[in-house]
Amino acid sequence: MKKCYLIFLFLCCFLVSYTQPLIDTTGKLIEQKENIITENTIVKVENLGQRINSEYAELRPTISADGNLLFFIRMGHPANEHIATVRNAQDIWYSIREEDGSWSPAEHLNGAVNASQYNAVFWISPDLNTMLIKGAYMEGQYYGMGVSITRLQKNGEWSPPQMLRIRKFEKFAFTQQFGASMGQDGKTLLLYMSDKKNSYNNDIYVSFLEGGDIWTAPKSLGKKINLPDFNEMSPFIAADGVTLYFSSDRPGGLGMNDIWMSKRLDDSWTKWSEPVNLNKPINTENDEAFFTLDAGGEYAYLTSSDGAFGASDIVRVKLLEREKPDPVVIVSGNVYNEKTRQPMSADLVYEILPDGTEAGRGSSSPEDGSFKIVLPFDKNYLIRASADKFFAISENLNLDSLIKKGHTVIHKDLYLAPIEIGQVFRLNNVFFDFDKYDLRPESATELNRVIMFLNEYPNVEIELGAHTDSKGSDDYNQTLSHNRAKSCMDYIINIGKIPASRVSFKGYGETVPVAPNNNTDGSDNPEGRQLNRRVEFKIMKN
Repeated sequence: MKKCYLIFLFLCCFLVSYTQPLIDTTGKLIEQKENIITENTIVKVENLGQRINSEYAELRPTISADGNLLFFIRMGHPANEHIATVRNAQDIWYSIREEDGSWSPAEHLNGAVNASQYNAVFWISPDLNTMLIKGAYMEGQYYGMGVSITRLQKNGEWSPPQMLRIRKFEKFAFTQQFGASMGQDGKTLLLYMSDKKNSYNNDIYVSFLEGGDIWTAPKSLGKKINLPDFNEMSPFIAADGVTLYFSSDRPGGLGMNDIWMSKRLDDSWTKWSEPVNLNKPINTENDEAFFTLDAGGEYAYLTSSDGAFGASDIVRVKLLEREKPDPVVIVSGNVYNEKTRQPMSADLVYEILPDGTEAGRGSSSPEDGSFKIVLPFDKNYLIRASADKFFAISENLNLDSLIKKGHTVIHKDLYLAPIEIGQVFRLNNVFFDFDKYDLRPESATELNRVIMFLNEYPNVEIELGAHTDSKGSDDYNQTLSHNRAKSCMDYIINIGKIPASRVSFKGYGETVPVAPNNNTDGSDNPEGRQLNRRVEFKIMKN
């Protein structure tokens, strides 16, 4: 197995001074190496300390989106599952970053996810509820080369892994080296492997989720990334979905394999900017691979042998602006039963408005309903949760106005309402221009969900209701809400081909507020007024 000697990467001239590592048994980061760079910038490579690193080889770090959970491989440790029969058996270990920045003592992730002789975590979802691991499993039984998904359960254990069914994957069955990573959207899979017998020269491929556990046939990333007769491996797509880091022995490198960076230019996944070598000190005369970042792109986590406690250690480095991917937003929250206010486990989907293109998927924790997703800036999103016998009340996330200064964290709770007579469902993504009742184009995605709901439950009858705040006269607000409710009904009947007998409408004007329109001192309450301006539907018959 190749060793990784990854340190820090950057793109300009530098001077390097080496220092002996300082050992910190509390788990706090310790300085491993200091790099003095032009532009008066000092960059430190930090060893993660003895709570993570040991006398054994630590390799292949995988960091969570929020930077607080770290998975890695530990090779040859006595606690590894197959150490009795395989000397260099490698298992998955993990550590949690505490509030003070220290790391908890590494723990062995035993059980089903360490069932093979050579295990690895390829990706952890932003919500920490889904993990992509090395190996093809069926009902938890290891079968061979491939990738599998395991999910966190209510008891805190990971479910038996289940392999991803990738079309035409058998074409690569004799590959000598294999690995994968996942985009933060949970539906873009990057693989490195070879379709040539006895070849160690890999290419990088992409596969997309079709539905369920079925994935498209692997597609090459194209000639800019995959050079003939060279080895491209360990791809990592940043949280922005655009910036690719990978390892290659192509011409222009410093050692056998170096880390390179490229930007995706369109949605074909075959057109890329010219790959840039990240140069010293991250690239050395040895092999570099397995580069990973948190969602903010602030820190890179690497494997290094310089001053290591064992054969190799996990280190991290803070990146310069020019080396970071585009900024993103982390959206966290909890999913609740709207009626009982109890947390729920649910599937999450987020779509780009106005066209409703699916941007990714996630899930909420079965324990507390918590979720976390990562979204690029400059788009308007709809996010919703779904569960059996519940209707998802979707939320709108308009990120157009956010300033691109690193990743931003937003909290947004989601509610699922039980399907029963009298239940009211708010439609947060139905939009009208000011003083108008014509539906804006981005309303289609939300109203199409109502159509799907009515098709799924053919005995349900609903009333569409529109509401206003208290600005304007009573008659004006009543007329405006009447016309807006009718516009929604007309869309559902005409576009969805839903019988008119199943859909009615009513304008309520300002008569049913859900929040104060004014503060106690008589001044406007903008938040309350926004909540009162709404479209809903109510189940009249089930």
